[in-house]
Amino acid sequence: MNQLKITIALIIAILLQWTLRNVAEPLAYIDFPLIIVVYAALQRDALKAIFFGSFAGIAVDALSGGLLGSNGFSKTLIAYMVSELARRVYMDNLLLRIPVIAGACLLDDLIYYGMHKLLGQEPVGQLVVVVSYTLIGTTIAGTFIYLFLDYVFVERTRTRKREIFPNRRQTRRKNPIRFTR
Repeated sequence: MNQLKITIALIIAILLQWTLRNVAEPLAYIDFPLIIVVYAALQRDALKAIFFGSFAGIAVDALSGGLLGSNGFSKTLIAYMVSELARRVYMDNLLLRIPVIAGACLLDDLIYYGMHKLLGQEPVGQLVVVVSYTLIGTTIAGTFIYLFLDYVFVERTRTRKREIFPNRRQTRRKNPIRFTR
């Protein structure tokens, strides 16, 4: 059930990435599929994270009309690296996830631009400007999206606390053993 929710969130993120860049220019710097891929990688399942990364990258490449496979390679590599990091280090705290999404965003952009240069293509925009805006936008949006996803994905089953006297206030018993004279 959890993987179905992540799949739906990834499809929504890909559609948002494709449509929001036409609505407002600053929203083009937020990498929504990367946020979901890193969230899936933080679930400590490397195989599913790699699948989500390659699916998201190839879908974004196909919809953007850019170099097919460069985004897929970078997101797959990021998914593997983050899942291995999450497997070795406990990352269930939001404050620990913020540097992870920032580092993943920085490394994703550098790999993406490196693939374009390696294959002789000219990437869109200047490297420093695009990387800095993407780093800021994705980190801020990723923090809020992680808060929302943690709220949605947490199972809401409460374990009832068993109380001895459920409806009354418990009185404190006196200790029958005295240590003082």
